[in-house]
Amino acid sequence: MTDEQRYLFDLFGYLHLKNALSPKELNAASEAANRYIESAPEDRPPHFKGSLPEKGFSHGFAFDRALERLVFLPTVWPIVLELTNGKPMLVSGTMMVDDPQGHTKAVPLHCARDDYGFESARYEVRHDRIFCDDFVVFPYLDDVRPGDGGILVLPGSHKSLFDRPRDLFSDGLIEKDPPPGVVNITPSAGDVLIMPECVTHGVLPWNAADRQRRVLTLRYRPHHRQEGPIPEEVRQRLAPETQELIATEHYTHTKEIAKLEKVTLSE
Repeated sequence: MTDEQRYLFDLFGYLHLKNALSPKELNAASEAANRYIESAPEDRPPHFKGSLPEKGFSHGFAFDRALERLVFLPTVWPIVLELTNGKPMLVSGTMMVDDPQGHTKAVPLHCARDDYGFESARYEVRHDRIFCDDFVVFPYLDDVRPGDGGILVLPGSHKSLFDRPRDLFSDGLIEKDPPPGVVNITPSAGDVLIMPECVTHGVLPWNAADRQRRVLTLRYRPHHRQEGPIPEEVRQRLAPETQELIATEHYTHTKEIAKLEKVTLSE
């Protein structure tokens, strides 16, 4: 991470990277996402489920190499390495879709500490580096404009020493203009949002009448924590580098991919 990225991530609890995907990466990922979304359920490989009335398309990162490559985005990979202290593991990679004809509902404010207790997610600064044991990388495949809706964040909440009163901010369910203190982030296609699970966040209803919001949700942890629910049939589709990334290891182990500044998938 650069000094600027580290400062902003520590201050606000999220990092918005603009133009993190190249035009080539964005076009390829967008085309692959459309093939997944638009395919008939019976034509999809095993364990690839989802439909527009629902929000999530399971294992979206593994559907196509163009989506799988986003796991190792060159602009994001050094940040993943720092946040996991050089012990990276990908837990899951659902593709989330908001569509005028499908899912448009709000998601209440929440975070890991609210839902599972203070010990469920760590955020720590040590030796001038940030450590975070549960965070999400969101590559955006579509523009989100002011007024469209989308993700909400309560900046600074990742370091709060107090529990959030559950009745604050309309009981956490925000369906119109965000109240003071809550920010609606509006990334453009090709941007990436990085956010720890211990920051309070939610989602506004999707209001755009003619556009989707397609976002890959890549969840990372240190590799000594519990691995993700990725079925064996899905694992076999992945490149060797990604198979190494999703594997759990002892906390003293260093994966070969973690020694690389840039990871290229084997074809």
